[in-house]
Amino acid sequence: YGQTMTYGALAKILGTSPRAIGLTCAANPTPILIPCHRVIGKNNNLTGYSAGKGIKTKKQLLLREKNFDD
Repeated sequence: YGQTMTYGALAKILGTSPRAIGLTCAANPTPILIPCHRVIGKNNNLTGYSAGKGIKTKKQLLLREKNFDD
C-alpha cells in the first residue's frame, strides 16, 4: 500500500498540470491495479474516481488500506 498525494503535488513532480493528472486518472482502464484512488484533492478532499461507485469506492479503498497499514 502506498501513500496519498494531491493532484497538484503529483503534477509538480511530473511537470504537468493537476487537470492533466485528473484526466489521466479518469481514463485509467484498471483503477484498482493502477492506484489512482490515492490521488486526492487539495486539503485532503476526496474528489472524482472513475471506478465502482465513484468517491464512495475511493473512500472505501483508502480506509481499507489504512486498516492494513496499522
